[in-house]
Order: sequence, then C-alpha cells, then structure tokens
Amino acid sequence: MKPETLRFFDRVYEVVKQIPYGKVTNYGAIARYLGAAKSARIVGYAMNASHNMDDVPAHRVVNRNGLLTGKFHFDGTNLMEQLLESEGVEVKNNQVQNLDTYYWDPTQALGELDA
Repeated sequence: MKPETLRFFDRVYEVVKQIPYGKVTNYGAIARYLGAAKSARIVGYAMNASHNMDDVPAHRVVNRNGLLTGKFHFDGTNLMEQLLESEGVEVKNNQVQNLDTYYWDPTQALGELDA
C-alpha cells in the first residue's frame, strides 16, 4: 500500500477514535471532515483494515442510511449490531433506527480540520 494511503488510513482512525460511546457516523462524513469528500469508499477500506485494532471503534461507522455495511468484517454474524446495541443504539434489520438520534458529525463536533 502506498505511504500516502497509509497516512490517510491513520487520519481516518484518529477521527473514528473520537466517535462517542452510543453514537455513529458514516463513511462520507469522515471523508468530508478529512477534506476528501469523494473518498467515502477509501474510508470504508480503512475500516475494513482496522479489524485487529482494538482501539478503533469501527462498529460506530455505518453507511449514510444507517445500514451496517461493515458487519461482514467483524467476527461473528451479528457482532457489529451487538456492539452498537450494547451502547444503546437501536438497530433493526441491520440498520440503525432513528439515525438522527445517534448521529455524530465530525465536522460539527471537532470543528474545521487544520490543513
């Protein structure tokens, strides 16, 4: 993997580590915060690569509609859902319910990113 890609992944992980307990965000919001608005898919790749990083709460990153699209990268069939539900996030049919209630926007929460 290219060094610049690894650096981007590290920046993604720093944002994800700041998602509060009981909150979720999406791939696109992280990409926008990092100044790479069209890179939601790369954020997804970073989440996929984080499965051995216990300090990165990847279960808190869902798609823009609240779907648990990353669930296949967790051990066990429903681990992502179980982790979210243990934090009080309501999930039904692999989708966060009342997404607005649980949504965390990194740009609003962390402010503008210093370039």
